[in-house]
Amino acid sequence: MKWALVFALALTLCATGVWADERDDCNQSADPDRRIRGCTQVIERGEKETRKNRSFAYDNRGNAYYKMGEFDRAIADFSAAIALNPNDAIAHYNRGNAYDGRAELDRAIADYTKAIAIDPKNAVAYTNRGAEYYRKGEVDRAIADYDEAIKRKPKHAIAYNNRSIAYQEKGEVDRAIADLRKALEINPSDQDAKEGLKRLGVTP
Repeated sequence: MKWALVFALALTLCATGVWADERDDCNQSADPDRRIRGCTQVIERGEKETRKNRSFAYDNRGNAYYKMGEFDRAIADFSAAIALNPNDAIAHYNRGNAYDGRAELDRAIADYTKAIAIDPKNAVAYTNRGAEYYRKGEVDRAIADYDEAIKRKPKHAIAYNNRSIAYQEKGEVDRAIADLRKALEINPSDQDAKEGLKRLGVTP
């Protein structure tokens, strides 16, 4: 299971009239088409906008494409955001998610690794990188990443669920059960944890 959260960023300059509406659409619109239109208009202003605002607009438009399943367009936009701001941990993280969507595991790992290097507190990047390692059959590396995610975010139920699956792969059933119980303690409505316990013959 991958933590599918994509991060959106807020454009920073104040504006009035049409520009303010475009920025609002790019920043906040729950409608992907409106977000794409608003961000595109910000991007097309070019040098009239700061590099930071253009980077954020590419990242936010990439998020909209990602949510629509248009991974190639999402990757192009996240790459443009990174070109404008190479130390943007969020853009690297988001591009990792998009590469995951295309099942390009090594590229996803590279982006999550870069996101972690820029922002070592990013627990979800560790979780997602662990999921990629698991998909590659590198179970010990996956567990190590889930350990790091939990260290940074102790109430990260998805990391416990994922680590449980990895422990089961290694035949460490007691550890798997302990992780599922912990996930359920964090989130009593966690269906993945409940189903995992049932599969192991344990009453949730």
